[in-house]
Amino acid sequence: MRIRTRSEPRTVVITGATAGVGRACVRAFATGGDRLVLVARGSAGLHAAAAEALAAGSPVRTVLADVSDPEACEGAAAHAEAEFGPIDVWVNDAFVSVFAPFTEITPEEFSRVTEVTYLGYVNATRAALRRMLPRDHGTIVQVGSAIAYLGIPLQTAYSGAKHAIQGWHEALRCELLATGSGVRVTMVQLPAVNTPQFDWVLNRLRGRARPVPPVHQPELAARAVRYAADHPGRREYWVGASTAATLLANAVAPGPLDRYLARNDVDAQQDDQPRRDQDPDNLWTPADDDADHGAHGRFDAEARERSAQPWASQHHGLLAAGGAALLGAAAVGALARGR
Repeated sequence: MRIRTRSEPRTVVITGATAGVGRACVRAFATGGDRLVLVARGSAGLHAAAAEALAAGSPVRTVLADVSDPEACEGAAAHAEAEFGPIDVWVNDAFVSVFAPFTEITPEEFSRVTEVTYLGYVNATRAALRRMLPRDHGTIVQVGSAIAYLGIPLQTAYSGAKHAIQGWHEALRCELLATGSGVRVTMVQLPAVNTPQFDWVLNRLRGRARPVPPVHQPELAARAVRYAADHPGRREYWVGASTAATLLANAVAPGPLDRYLARNDVDAQQDDQPRRDQDPDNLWTPADDDADHGAHGRFDAEARERSAQPWASQHHGLLAAGGAALLGAAAVGALARGR
């Protein structure tokens, strides 16, 4: 089968497309004219996301589906190809979470987070690979988190799911490399992002849930996801200096980092404002079925729109070469000075 060139519109499937990073990804891919298939549980959010894609000039279809259901993922993939032809890019972003101490999360709630946040990625990827592998073409982008490497207090279920995605993604990538497949999988590790999830996550903390500073805007994450889809050869990309610092610190000093998180991140994940009983909870049912919440949460005043770190992640070879050149120049200078 003929491989499309990048200049041609692609068929792109995005899960968790109604809010937060997923919603920002809709806008990022729509600006390139790609054909979009948006997958989520909330009908109002899907309708609004589709309207934005259409306004940007992209053909779009929507699928109401819960990614924890393998058959629903298979149906979404079949619908995408029936409407727009072969899937070129699949972005996995759907998730749910619980903010609470581990001992206050029920077995059913913990299973639900795992089934959506981890197995949802597995189910969706399986549906995509069933179509991509015979054609030897396609890219799957897993939207990850710094939490994939470093679990944090009060998010045990989410931390476990993101760690699971990381290990499974690496194993799957090795399998594809071993067979010489033309299908690519890559992962984008995100920092704290200003999304609506903090107003609809199941929360048993004393205060309203919030991201740990520094907070970044979802458009920064979406640009990185689109870049990864365009350049899928890397195992993963890091977004935000805080992500890079966290992952590097965890590699060299995990014990002190655990103690730092124990001292600081319990309070850092909640506002001084008390938790509100009227806040929605999207663990079992969508919070955007009747109202659209968009891409941004309530932290616009502090959220960063840009970061130099994604460029560094995308151009690490250039930076390594530059660093080597500087070291070489320093060595030559030292020799010239007789040192």
